[in-house]
Amino acid sequence: MTNKISLDAVAREQLKSAATGSAGRSAQTVYGGHEHVLRQTVVALTAGSALAEHESPGEATVHVLHGRVRLCAGSTSWEGRRGDLIAVPAVRHTLEALEDSSVLLTVAKQRTTPPTP
Repeated sequence: MTNKISLDAVAREQLKSAATGSAGRSAQTVYGGHEHVLRQTVVALTAGSALAEHESPGEATVHVLHGRVRLCAGSTSWEGRRGDLIAVPAVRHTLEALEDSSVLLTVAKQRTTPPTP
């Protein structure tokens, strides 16, 4: 992993991939991973596609890089446009693209085991 990447470039690549995929979505982790507390992933969704209802991944935010999205948790929803930051609720929720969109999903998970030296 390099110390600097272009989120715009990654978002463009993922949107192209989402447009050609059958599910209308694509994702690439740009920082962290399963062995880290912090994980950041660029997620691209074509208009009308969604991440189906799922459990909260832990403490998380969605930063809209491109387009317009709606995050729904029960009867509550939040719309986000380029530049908006949405705190992900700690309950089951969905993320849907109102237009072709890309977001930076940031998740901080609790460590279940001590880090390896």
